[in-house]
Amino acid sequence: MTYLPPTRREALLAVMALLLFLLLTALFIGLRPEHVAMALLIGVLFFASAYTRKLLMTLLPFVVFAVSYDWMRVWPNYKVNDIDVAGLYTAEKTLFGINIDGVRITLCEFFHTHHAAVADFFAGLFYLCWVPVPVLFALFLFIRGRRELALRFSLVFLLVNLIGFAGYYIHPAAPPWYVMEYGFEPVLGTPGNVAGLGRFDAMVGMEVFAPMYGRNANVFAALPSLHSAYMPVAFAYAVMGRCKKWLIALFGIIMLGIWFTAVYSGHHYLIDVLLGILCAVVGILLFEQGLMRWPAFRRFMARYAAYVS
Repeated sequence: MTYLPPTRREALLAVMALLLFLLLTALFIGLRPEHVAMALLIGVLFFASAYTRKLLMTLLPFVVFAVSYDWMRVWPNYKVNDIDVAGLYTAEKTLFGINIDGVRITLCEFFHTHHAAVADFFAGLFYLCWVPVPVLFALFLFIRGRRELALRFSLVFLLVNLIGFAGYYIHPAAPPWYVMEYGFEPVLGTPGNVAGLGRFDAMVGMEVFAPMYGRNANVFAALPSLHSAYMPVAFAYAVMGRCKKWLIALFGIIMLGIWFTAVYSGHHYLIDVLLGILCAVVGILLFEQGLMRWPAFRRFMARYAAYVS
């Protein structure tokens, strides 16, 4: 197979973008090994072959998502609006609380003291799927030659995240574990907490979730639950793409499992989960029924799809 390098303009833009990313990250966030590793991987995929370059451009929305999340450290949401701790807790308890021995508590508080090893194990497995499964789905579609669908899915994934990030800034909110650990007073600089997922780490004898939550960009970004938004997007595009029934069923099971785990592990209230699902629905409709009906955007998508095909 003949090697087809990028054009000089493409190569220059790629190198400049990567150098700018590393420079700005070093200046405003602090360069970490994963930043360098990601830049190197992107560079390798871009220059290795035309096939890997097209793959990279198809998955580029996932890269933008990761960078955008990390960059929320530059201007945290609690500098924009006040943090909601007690209000969200009270609303959750009022709407979805349960009565135990005459005391009304949230579902998260109930699961904090009522949990089982089997549930802990499957909760950990489900929560490990939140980003890897959507990425693998986009990769699967690309490899199977369904690149236009893969591109639409990737872009909607990014759009849903941007909607959720906007929600973080509009209404900064503390997760359930924060209330159980610290009470109702917001404490800036609070480190991330593995919460109920720590039981999975203890069960498998290794730190799986602890490193992830230890690097949490902002613990006061629980509303909406984007963990709960990703699989509905994958599920919807598996249905729209008429994928195999077993794959659609698998996505449905993972989706339900993540929704349950979000509450079971103490990372999200049921309100957070429902608003996360709403983010997914809004993102899909905005893209498919809004942007895709805009002639200028349709032309952009046609060029983008032609580039990765």
